[in-house]
Amino acid sequence: MKHKSEIKIDIGLDENKVPETIEWIANDGNGPQTRQCKAMLLSFFDEETKDTFKIDLWTKEMQTVEMDRLMFQTLRALSDTYFKATRNAELANAMRQFVDYFGQKTEIIPPSSE
Repeated sequence: MKHKSEIKIDIGLDENKVPETIEWIANDGNGPQTRQCKAMLLSFFDEETKDTFKIDLWTKEMQTVEMDRLMFQTLRALSDTYFKATRNAELANAMRQFVDYFGQKTEIIPPSSE
């Protein structure tokens, strides 16, 4: 292993263990950089069990319109990632069509003129 990188995630919880703050810290080569965020989605694919383990958290301040945007941007990025990993254009395009539908229904993007 030539290089190693660490990403640290700190979650501040209220008395009911509901996230109040989410902070992630990563070293980008210029020292640690800390960022605040309102939500996070994290997935790990387990090599042995072939299962996906997920951590999805959002703070109490996360608004529905912000969650819509997070989901839209995540789905769009997943479509691109899927295509890069598999080169399956047909399914990637079907995913993109759904992302467009989702974006229109949540009013993140304007309705299609078709």
